[in-house]
Amino acid sequence: MRTPNSLQPLLNEGIVDEVLRPLRSGKEAQVYLVLSGGEERVAKVYKEADQRSFKHRTDYTEGRRTRNSRDARAVAKGSRHGKSQEEAAWRSAEVDMIYRLRDAGVRVPIPHHFQDGVLVMELVKDADGDPAPRLGEVEMDGDAAQELFQQLIREVVKMLCAGVVHGDLSDFNVLLSADGPVLIDFPQSFDAAANQGARDILLRDVENLNHFLLGFGPTDQPLQHAAEMWDLYARGELKPDSPLTGRHQPSDARVDLGGLLAELAADEQDELRRRGAPR
Repeated sequence: MRTPNSLQPLLNEGIVDEVLRPLRSGKEAQVYLVLSGGEERVAKVYKEADQRSFKHRTDYTEGRRTRNSRDARAVAKGSRHGKSQEEAAWRSAEVDMIYRLRDAGVRVPIPHHFQDGVLVMELVKDADGDPAPRLGEVEMDGDAAQELFQQLIREVVKMLCAGVVHGDLSDFNVLLSADGPVLIDFPQSFDAAANQGARDILLRDVENLNHFLLGFGPTDQPLQHAAEMWDLYARGELKPDSPLTGRHQPSDARVDLGGLLAELAADEQDELRRRGAPR
């Protein structure tokens, strides 16, 4: 196959040995099957901003901070430099999240290299050694679906314990490997404490998983896992092994996101003053 221009620098530097074939295309990126480090891996090439179909991007970038005050001002003004910095931050967000989530014990692909907007990472495989299918492509019975749903809820809990909300979680962003589900696609993920819409987006993520479960048969009652885990998180009581009943009635407790945002802004100003940078 013809080598995509975006992968040529990685071939030149020996990071990628060979581009085998396109694997899948999503809203934000084209994924290729490659040889790298003597094994099959995937190279995720992020699409240009005008080619991406992900909507309401600002809902997910709220609370993300740029590296310095100059970049922050440029982003706010919408200058050419600001747009360039915003695009670079969007592309690097996924690799940052993957490392963060792996440290928290969440089942995500192993990252290997990130260069020139291309992320090279583990090829998640099924029991036959082939690229693992998306969850929505797999046939299973109701009992298997229930067990898988509980595994996925536990991964969402571990993510929230790390202060992260996926933001676009569904059966299309879960790969079913030989030893269980692996979560993928994190460019839109964000810090729960720095985003005013975090609770609503978390509820939608888990509702998508509920919808997947209901496709294999009705449940006794509506499931409330997301509201339950958020209330525990808001009280500072959520742990990776916190039991969830799924029959929870949410309280009025909420994280003081306004206060947390103010603290983050104050910390940033303190850091700028320490460095002697203009505000």
